[in-house]
Amino acid sequence: MRTTLTDFDVASPDTDTIAHLLSTSRPQALAALLYYFRDLGQALDAYDDASMRARLHWPRNGLPRDPLAWLVACGRNAGLDAVRHPSHYAALPDPDLVADAELFTTIQRNADFVPYLDDTLRLLFICCHPGLPASHQIALALRVACGLSVPQIAHAFLIREAAMEQRIARAMRSVGEAVTSFDAPGAHERAARLKTVLAMVYLLFSEGYASSNGRQYIRIELCEAAIALARLLARMFPHDGGALGLAGLLMLQHARAGARVAANGALILLDDQDRRRWNQDLIDEALPMVDAALHCRELTPYQIQAAVAAVHAHAGNAAETDWAEIDRLYAVLQTVHPSPIVTLNRAVAVSKLRGPTAALNLIEPLAQELSGYAYYFSMRGMLLKRLGRNNDARSALLRARELVNSAPVASHIDMTLNLL
Repeated sequence: MRTTLTDFDVASPDTDTIAHLLSTSRPQALAALLYYFRDLGQALDAYDDASMRARLHWPRNGLPRDPLAWLVACGRNAGLDAVRHPSHYAALPDPDLVADAELFTTIQRNADFVPYLDDTLRLLFICCHPGLPASHQIALALRVACGLSVPQIAHAFLIREAAMEQRIARAMRSVGEAVTSFDAPGAHERAARLKTVLAMVYLLFSEGYASSNGRQYIRIELCEAAIALARLLARMFPHDGGALGLAGLLMLQHARAGARVAANGALILLDDQDRRRWNQDLIDEALPMVDAALHCRELTPYQIQAAVAAVHAHAGNAAETDWAEIDRLYAVLQTVHPSPIVTLNRAVAVSKLRGPTAALNLIEPLAQELSGYAYYFSMRGMLLKRLGRNNDARSALLRARELVNSAPVASHIDMTLNLL
């Protein structure tokens, strides 16, 4: 029996709705197709084919009752057709031949075919196989499971796009050799891979929090996808401080989303945000999670960063912020996870407590290491501006303007430059 219009909802979805459904369904659909085909490349091709057909057929036919099952069924059919008739794989068949309703029912009931339909993390753990280098694991997971583009991932890693494309290609070739089983890993192996998966989710959120696509500062769908994955990790590993800390951190950061960008698209800095627009429900959900994370035995960067975000969440306004506590937390973070970015973030607290000169002294040694990092130069420019060194501030801010690839941030720098 073939699909008919009765298998679909009547309403025709818009482009944004389809893009959201494809994004949220991607990990589950790919995991099911990978389990079926046992070949990552074939599963990816099958999913890409199904996504393309969804973009063509859903606006005309309406949404299927179960979009995920539709994508898996369509991908499975396309993958099998590619094997049987490779010369016809590029052609799109008649819409009525895309998938059949009996297969929808089979997918939903057959535990052997889709044993992990509700486990969106399964594909992430496969990508984060210990046989791959950590950098390859994270890049592959971002590309395959989350659908980020090569430029987006290259931006997150601060490396050239060509180098990232080669890294992902090598990882794609290696995963078939390294992965001997495409089943979900057992409890012990999941715990071993957890750190890499946490890093991948954090990078996914970071890409959404400060998008590299230049057109917008926040990509809500990426942030929400990362938070959903972080919540699942926290439920799967309720005694792991890193998992709890990451979930709390992402929710506290995302709670500010509604106050971070003005109606005209301009960036609003933390001190100037209307905290009444922060999402209190997210904050209330996150704070107990952060507290639980801090009581876990192993201390990770995510717990400490979450604690910093919690300090901001507890402050009724910018003036009430406990900058001394934030400075202390960043000092601990520098010990647990030494990084020039940590030092740069700590400089904000130092400037509040001890003034711009102390903060400049703290970040000056980072000049060479962060020579291609826009935030370093924007911070340096703002500190110099506070000291009245307008010519030096202008030079730093112009360099930040050259490096930045976010329109709202660029607009904020331009406004600051106009005041010098």
